Amino acid sequence: MNDAVHCAAVRHQLAMLLYGELSFDEEERVETHLDQCGECREALRRQRALHQALDHVEIAPPASLLRECREDLRARLFEQEALPMPARSGWWERLVDAITLSPSAGLMRPAGALTLIAIGFFAARVLPAVNFGGRGEYSSMGLADSSRVRNVEPIADGRVKIVLDETRQRMISGRLDDDQIRALLLSAAKDSSDPGLRAETVDIFTSRAQTAEFRDALIFAMEHDQNAGVRMKALEGLTSFVVEPAVQSALERVLLSDLNPGLRTRAIDVLIGSDGNGMDRNMDRQMIGTLQELMERGEQLGYVRERCRRVLESMNASIETY
Repeated sequence: MNDAVHCAAVRHQLAMLLYGELSFDEEERVETHLDQCGECREALRRQRALHQALDHVEIAPPASLLRECREDLRARLFEQEALPMPARSGWWERLVDAITLSPSAGLMRPAGALTLIAIGFFAARVLPAVNFGGRGEYSSMGLADSSRVRNVEPIADGRVKIVLDETRQRMISGRLDDDQIRALLLSAAKDSSDPGLRAETVDIFTSRAQTAEFRDALIFAMEHDQNAGVRMKALEGLTSFVVEPAVQSALERVLLSDLNPGLRTRAIDVLIGSDGNGMDRNMDRQMIGTLQELMERGEQLGYVRERCRRVLESMNASIETY
């Protein structure tokens, strides 16, 4: 009897589970029960199938619906106009008429207009952060602006598991080609408060760096992340794409401006190749100019300076240039 009662309680919560509306503890209890009860798992499967079927149902209103609604509204307006207006003698009723710009407001209508302007000014000053046009990069997918990515983790079958912090933690999973998953990962890569999260996200981007969007995210992390370890991870993820102009330019900027010696050392290794003479690939004029600029301003790292010198000599660059 207790098991039956427990099953009934769980099945009553299945719809809330599918909509993500259970508390963390409730969701854990339901999922623990589902792991042990085949009948409830089957009930969940049927519930999910029903939801998916309903999601694909499209209700097409008849073409005459808009015309009929307009005619009904017009008839009701005519009926209202035919009724006598009740007397409004109190100051509150007159103010309401003035704010709504009712014809019965008489001389109070200018005051009502000024009141509307004041209300609008107050709302603009007090609520500057309200965005009526949208709720962030992925809010159209049903996620609130307050959602924060807490953890990301690749799954064996090629999907990604993401833990969100909202009013409670919620876990979602999906493939990297899913718009919602991709938007959340890009958001996690820019989370300023958690370098560990950013590092895990960069690892996931590295596995799909052949996609331009993820490659751009790696370039952004390599140049802008506050943590040198995250920047190094992003650099390593881009090493196979050094022939790409955008990647090469980003590596040159790291070589010129990054304050971390390890990053600048790794950048010169990736840029000029493994033989030390810069002959692993063709060097373009921009790359030669970058090396010359390093030498001209007196590169402090002996390793970087020596590699620049050897490459420039191998390319017959003028000694006077640097």
